[in-house]
Amino acid sequence: MKLSSFTILAGLAAQAQAHYIFNILIVNGQRIGGEYTYVRRNSNSYNPAFPDILTSDELRCNRGAKPGGNVQTYEVKAGDKIGFKVFNNEFIEHPGPGFIYMSKAPGSVATYDGSGEWFKVYETGLCRGGGNVDTNWCSWQKDRLEFTIPPKTPPGEYLVRIEHIGLHEGHVRRAQFYITCAQLKITGPGGGNPSPLVRIPGIYNANDPGIAYNKWTNNPAAYRMPGPAVWNGN
Repeated sequence: MKLSSFTILAGLAAQAQAHYIFNILIVNGQRIGGEYTYVRRNSNSYNPAFPDILTSDELRCNRGAKPGGNVQTYEVKAGDKIGFKVFNNEFIEHPGPGFIYMSKAPGSVATYDGSGEWFKVYETGLCRGGGNVDTNWCSWQKDRLEFTIPPKTPPGEYLVRIEHIGLHEGHVRRAQFYITCAQLKITGPGGGNPSPLVRIPGIYNANDPGIAYNKWTNNPAAYRMPGPAVWNGN
């Protein structure tokens, strides 16, 4: 049985202003710098992008987020725990998955446009139950996405892409994409071969089950993560 139209509309209205952006770097539990110190500034602020971005180069780092400007590059070590915090002490208040991708720059990341190869290093989805219950999503009401840099990550300068997909309008082909890119220099012994390697755009299709997802039902489909598999670290 499907939920009533009133229930759906009420839920959408309550979430209409629950927007966010990941613009603060966290390293080993400590905040580093301020908003956008190490994160490229996007032009749509804390507002989401929609599925029309999926075929655009802006899917890499969000609307208007380009190389240059005053963004700094922060040095970390392979094995460090890296997080990306939501601005203004807000929280992730949309149901949906989170992802982190990385792309090694051919030289300085400050001038890199992300047109090279990417690999996924982290994903978070459902912790329990079905996708129709907001609190079943692992990222619900968290203030950050964070992961551990795989110890065998090849050293170099990287664009690190943070993404959360809000699925509350996925059923009407309006999933919401919250994306930023940070600039990191990663040191360490390396030795790994990240895979699978992908290009962005090209990781998603608007009709992917994990994007055009209907949470507004009592019997939602099993959730399928969009995009490539997570690199196993070897």
